[in-house]
Amino acid sequence: MTSGAMRPRRDRGATLLVMQGEPLPVTVVDTMTIMTPKTTAAASPLARAYSPAAPSASVLAQTETIKRLLSERHATLVAHYYTDDAIQQLAEESGGCVADSLEMARFGARHPATTLVVAGVRFMGETAKILSPEKRVLMPTLAATCSLDDGCPADEFAAFCDAHPERTVVVYANTSAAVKARADWVVTSSIAVEVIEHLQARGEKILWAPDKHLGRYIRERTGADMLLWDGACIVHEEFKAQGVKDLKKVHPDAALLVHPESPAGVIELADVVGSTSQLIKAAQALDQSRLIVATDRGIFYKMQQAVPDKTLFEAPTAGNGATCRSCAHCPWMAMNDLDRLERVLSDGGGEIHIEAALRQQALKPLERMLAFGR
Repeated sequence: MTSGAMRPRRDRGATLLVMQGEPLPVTVVDTMTIMTPKTTAAASPLARAYSPAAPSASVLAQTETIKRLLSERHATLVAHYYTDDAIQQLAEESGGCVADSLEMARFGARHPATTLVVAGVRFMGETAKILSPEKRVLMPTLAATCSLDDGCPADEFAAFCDAHPERTVVVYANTSAAVKARADWVVTSSIAVEVIEHLQARGEKILWAPDKHLGRYIRERTGADMLLWDGACIVHEEFKAQGVKDLKKVHPDAALLVHPESPAGVIELADVVGSTSQLIKAAQALDQSRLIVATDRGIFYKMQQAVPDKTLFEAPTAGNGATCRSCAHCPWMAMNDLDRLERVLSDGGGEIHIEAALRQQALKPLERMLAFGR
């Protein structure tokens, strides 16, 4: 298994093409979605070829309306990798940003726009407001939450911290402003291992929240003394080792790329473990032409741009349709759509507000994260 923080080894035989918003054909085999290059997509007796329909005239017109509204409001769109393709494409075309939560925070803080529109989940909008209090921060919907955030209530977490005052409190970015305010450090998955190694070298014991799978992965990587909160992401927790093994039997030459929020059994099978941005870099570095990806399928929009000649397989989840909670796509990320985005720019709703004292407390661990990640 290779860490996502590795130095990528670029395939010299691959040509890196950036295809702005051009979707790849998708082959659906039973319940697995397979993104395939246009040059190789083909139907078989066991599969039906699927090619996304071109955007309708109304969708194209709506996109242009949103671009105009962004310009009129002196706003920029900051979108997470897990949002739908249309949102990511719009962010790119309008001069915004598509990134993981760490780079979203950096981009929003340094961008000259007076209004930030954050397409993601609520904690991302809160983080943007904490770092840029002078800016107006809007979200397509304030109802877009996160299972990790919801599973770590601020009052219960404060009591947990109070019971272990000897430990340094490190929280994942997927937490509320109130939880961040109780922490010593905030980290994203792209720098979590390095931060814990830094703290361990200083002899510090760690209290970690909220994702238990990421916490266990970090503890195994670093050997640090870590007390873990019992939380999990509903998307990544549904990836199962047996399903991945079955898919590997069909495609034994495929490399497995895994986000560390996944269960330990899936991580153990991985060729690369890393954050969203690290997985995209790894896709470019790996020699394999077939990649099984265990994270939210929203990542395929940017990954396909990075490796247009590779075949990307969505890792199977524990259930299908109504029998799974997420089916490899965050239901709250999916709430970020063009209609809600246009509405919030038109009527000014969906604004993030954070009380000044709370913002000051939450800013301290966030500033440590940004300084460490430079």
